[in-house]
Formats: sequence, structure tokens, C-alpha cells
Amino acid sequence: MSKKRLILFGFILVKFLLQYILISPEYDLQRDEYLHLDLGNHLDWGYLSVPPFIAWVSKIIYLLGNSVFWVKFFPALFGALTIVVVWKSIEQLKGNLFALILGATCVLLSVLLRLNTLYQPNSFDVLSWTLFYYILIRYINSENSKWIYMAALVFALGFLNKYNIVFLVIGLIPAILLTEQRSIFRLKQLYIAAILGLLLIAPNLLWQYQNDFPVIHHMNELANRQLVHVNKLDFLKSQVFFFIGSLFVIISALYALVFYKPFKKFRLFFWAFFFTLAVFMILRAKDYYAIGLYPIYISFGSVFLGQLLKDGRKSLLQPVAIAVPVLLFIPIFNIAFPNKSPEYIIANSEKYRELGLLRWEDGKDHLIPQDYADMLGWKELAQKVDSVYSLIPGSEQTLVLCDNYGQAGAINYYSKKGIKAVSFNADYINWFELDQPYKNLIRIKSYDEKDKELKDTSQYFESGIIADSITNRYAREYGATILVFTTAKIDVNERLENEIEEVRSIATSD
Repeated sequence: MSKKRLILFGFILVKFLLQYILISPEYDLQRDEYLHLDLGNHLDWGYLSVPPFIAWVSKIIYLLGNSVFWVKFFPALFGALTIVVVWKSIEQLKGNLFALILGATCVLLSVLLRLNTLYQPNSFDVLSWTLFYYILIRYINSENSKWIYMAALVFALGFLNKYNIVFLVIGLIPAILLTEQRSIFRLKQLYIAAILGLLLIAPNLLWQYQNDFPVIHHMNELANRQLVHVNKLDFLKSQVFFFIGSLFVIISALYALVFYKPFKKFRLFFWAFFFTLAVFMILRAKDYYAIGLYPIYISFGSVFLGQLLKDGRKSLLQPVAIAVPVLLFIPIFNIAFPNKSPEYIIANSEKYRELGLLRWEDGKDHLIPQDYADMLGWKELAQKVDSVYSLIPGSEQTLVLCDNYGQAGAINYYSKKGIKAVSFNADYINWFELDQPYKNLIRIKSYDEKDKELKDTSQYFESGIIADSITNRYAREYGATILVFTTAKIDVNERLENEIEEVRSIATSD
């Protein structure tokens, strides 16, 4: 094994080790992870919340045993592959060994460590952005049309993972038109590749059409409930903090794309950077949507700095350049990962608040970061539902109905009783099994709504009681209550069918 490959292997090994030690064992999986895992039990070409790619990965996780190890393995793998692509990009740009080490260090010790702790589409999204840009570099260097077809394939996979990659193309088109690379629009291969890419994503587009384009409803709901709280200045601040340790490398890249002669043919990347950020800001996108933009610029910056610091006294600055992301990572390690207990966070709440880490999507500050609160209370809920479920006579005729997808997914993941909980929320509305009659109901409701639920639903059953609740006060689901209703007086299945139809009608009308 060559020296370069040995060093790259070392970075990959450290990447995997860090991903597994950056989460304290007191935290469960995060709310969204349970939904993404459950998608693997219902394979389709589309879902209300995400495209199908993550469902395919979830199926693989189930086949591997469905343990937390494998849940965390795949985002770590996508993060490691992002390092590999940056490494290969630096090699393609003729970077030296120092440039390779600097680039890999900057990507390793960045926001990707946080992103890759969660099993969400975001990790593969960043990988697909970086890989697409790498393929563009390969095309510019070789002008071989095979790279155009490769770009179409990567775009299709990225699209089937997260629609966010569309913004890459939106930012790239005007950038290409402003540079000598505009000649690509005269190539028939580009349009053939575009058609092939369209064919690859067609099953998902057809699914969207057949289901009245739920992605549009999802985006409208997101805009009304979450994106309305997005501040453009805060968006820009986040971009700085995401890659704070490698900010000097990214700035060097933007400088080099304008003034460094070997990068003249890559100048479209300069314009693409600003066009893409502008699109995200205009649409009030969440700050992390833009993370996939940066790794390729770390490649450009590392190569430029590798040349700048190659000879003479300047070479003494090479260790300093590598030390910067390492040293800046140390305080980030202590505050930006779920490796500290809620008690620690509360005791140090001032510094968390100053960094905006306590700000949730509702625009308000809370006790602990939202992602952390979304990683607590789930195992407790599942265990208590299992306990209640086992005490109900005829439990096979018992429906477990939850308020939201996090509750339903967590119960399905942790349950030892084979429970398949459902909800009128997210994709669970399509997963009700109504081919068997239900006589009993376990209902999960928020603390504020438990009394009303008990009063309203008890009239349809012989008995109704409050059985238990989530007691972890740091959990976002703190107080969520388990209500048990037995021996129905009505046709539960018919009632469910009516409510499902009503919820779908509201969603369609919106």
C-alpha cells in the first residue's frame, strides 16, 4: 500500500471511530431516524416526506440485523466517502501530499461529523453534491463525454435521495453560461444524459403525480411552520460556523478560482458558489441545506495553499495550516455533539445559547438543542407501551395509534411485542392495516391533550384509562401520555377509514 493510500485509510478509520464515540449512550435514536427506518418495511418509489433512496438503505439495515451499529454505519460511510471524493478531487487538481492531508483534515473535522451522526438523507446528499462537482472537474480536465453521463447518474441518485440537489443545478447553469464552459450546452451528449437522468427519476415523478404531488404540500407546510422563522443573516452566520476550521481554505479557493492561472478553466465554480447560496437565501432555506456546497471548495483551496506554501520559509506554515482545523475542533467537540448529558448542557446553557444551539425550529430557545431533545424518551415510550399492550386481553386486536411519526417509529423499532404502531402523521397514514378488526386502542397523546382525548374517546369503548407517560423531562415528548381503551362499542375500522380519508382530504386541499 502506497504512502498516500495508507494516509487516506487512516482518515477513513478515524472518521468511523469519531462517528461512534460522538454520541453519548444515554441518547436514543433521533425522531426522524425511526421514520426513515420504517420506510424500509414499506418499499415504494416515493413517500410523503422523502424520496425512496433512504428506504432502500433501511432495507439493507434490516437485513443486517437492524442494530444501532448499522443505523449509524451508513451515514458514517457516506461521510467517509465524501472524504475520499475530496481526496480524489485534490489529486485531479494536481495537489501535493500536504494539500491532500489539509483537505482531508478540513472535511473530517467539520460540520459533517455532526451531520453524519444522524441517519437522514443529508449525509448522502452531501456526498452526491461533492461527487457531482468532482465529476464536473473530471469532465473539464478531459472533455470526455462519459463524465456527462456519470453526472446524470449521480444527479439521479441524489434526486432519489433528497430533492435538494436540484439547487446544485440551478446554481450551476448561470455559472456555466458566464464562462468558457458554456460550450457544453452545444453537446448532444448533454441532452442525451439529461434524458437518461430523467428516465432514472421518472418512477419517483410518476409516484408524485399519482399521489397529487405530496412534495409540494410538504414544502408548503415546511415554509409555513419552519422556514418562516429562517433569518437570512442567521443563515450566513451558520455557513461560517459549519466549516469554521477550514474557512481560510474555502476563502483561498474563491481567490484562486479568480486569480490562480491553473484554475482558470474551473472559474465556473466561483460563480456557482454565489449563485447557489443566493438561491438558498431567496427561498429561505434551512442553513444545513447548503452544506453539500463546501467540500469541493476545500479541494480547490487545499491545492492552491499546497502550491503557495510549497517552498522556502512558507513551507513552515504547512503544519500551522493543518493545526487550525484541529485546534478549532477542540471547543466544537465540547459543545456541538450529543456527547454531553442534558444536565451538562443546562449547566452551561449560556454558551449554548450564544451559539444559537438552543434555538428550535419554532424560533424559541429551549433547555437543550432540538436534535438532542428528539433523541430522548423513545425507548422509555416503547417499553411502557409494550408493558401495557401485554396486559390487554386479545392484544392482537389492539391498535396502537400515535400523535406523530416519531412516536410510531420508536415503538416499532424498540418494541419486543412486534407492535406496528401507526399515526395520521407523515407516511404512517398509508400504513394502517385495516384487513383485521380492532377492538382495543392504545392512544399516545401529548400531555396537554390527554384529558380531552380520554373524555372524547372513552364514549366509544367499555373502558378508558390513563396508563402511563414519558417521564424524561428533557425529552421533546416529555409528558406524552399512553391511554388505553378496551372493548369497542363501535366499528373501529370504519371510524379509522373515515378519519384517514378526512386527513388526506385536508392535505390535498392545502
